[in-house]
Amino acid sequence: MSQPPLAQQCEIAWFSALCDDDYEFLGVPDPYLQSSWEHCRNLVLRAEEGGFDNILLPSGYQLGVDTTIFAAAVATQVKRIKLLWATRMGEDWPPQLARRIATLDRILGPNAAGTGGRLNVNIISSDMPGEKIESGPRYRRGTEIMKIVRTLLNGEHLDFDGEFYKLKLDPPRITTLSGKCPPFYFGGLSHEARECAAEAADVYLMWPDMMDKVRENIVDLKARAASYGRTLKFGYRVHVIVRETEDEARHYADRLLSKLDDEAGRAIREKSLDAKNYGVQRQQELRGAADGDGFVEENLWTGIGRARSGCGAAIVGTPDQVLAKLRAYQAEGIEAFILSGYPHMQEADLFARHVLPHIQHGPLEM
Repeated sequence: MSQPPLAQQCEIAWFSALCDDDYEFLGVPDPYLQSSWEHCRNLVLRAEEGGFDNILLPSGYQLGVDTTIFAAAVATQVKRIKLLWATRMGEDWPPQLARRIATLDRILGPNAAGTGGRLNVNIISSDMPGEKIESGPRYRRGTEIMKIVRTLLNGEHLDFDGEFYKLKLDPPRITTLSGKCPPFYFGGLSHEARECAAEAADVYLMWPDMMDKVRENIVDLKARAASYGRTLKFGYRVHVIVRETEDEARHYADRLLSKLDDEAGRAIREKSLDAKNYGVQRQQELRGAADGDGFVEENLWTGIGRARSGCGAAIVGTPDQVLAKLRAYQAEGIEAFILSGYPHMQEADLFARHVLPHIQHGPLEM
């Protein structure tokens, strides 16, 4: 490697494909890679072995396995890595969610410093399966839920009189190891989502975008958070394809799409209950702006979005090129990266071997 380690520490997370999202050839189901307890557990264990700081456990009603039960089970099998547990707000009751978070945090155990737990929470402002609520009320409800849960997990008496919840309640007996609420990671591009993040979240997550848009989003969210007397940290969710040469990386990207039927890709994109949201539309716009090879800017390839409703782009290149791209995001204010690649196990190994040793990284400090 020709580049020195990144001087500024960042959190590097990987991804466990709980939502039927692991492929050798994108869009071609593979029973060996199908979401299951065994496969997804092995992804978590491999990420811990590879040195990643955190791992996203995604959640989707239509897809894969239940994230809460999976998180509780895998928490007993890891020793160091943090879990970024995704939970859908439309499917929960806030006081019970607080107790569930505290219990998961206890099962997972203390961090290396002994100062707290190893659980982070990815808040998804979802509908209840089978029902539909408009974007504005849905995100206002999400804001209320985060405030309620934070109050209870901070050990404070709750006296909440909101639009959706009117609750008077003491905190549950079970507390987190730190006695505080774990960080809330949260994403969304609409005005309503941005306001929700600014008012109640801790880490604002972005899907892949062009560098000027990343910069613009960070400036906007910082200003929104400041209006509530708060600050945010920023995370970036993106796929990676890292190979020894750029030609190899691009060839692998082409191979990944080589068996994709466009109609099958469309069906995969539309399976998700969140397939029509603002962030997904932005991923479609990126694909439309890309060149003939699918690159929308240097080393950012949008081909993955042809068969994925959410995060639809990858950093593609050599270890040096991938590092340079991560440096550029860090320079704009990104402090946490959630990465993945196909198949997830093999790409985790490649990133851990060729890139991770050259990054100064560790769990995000809140």
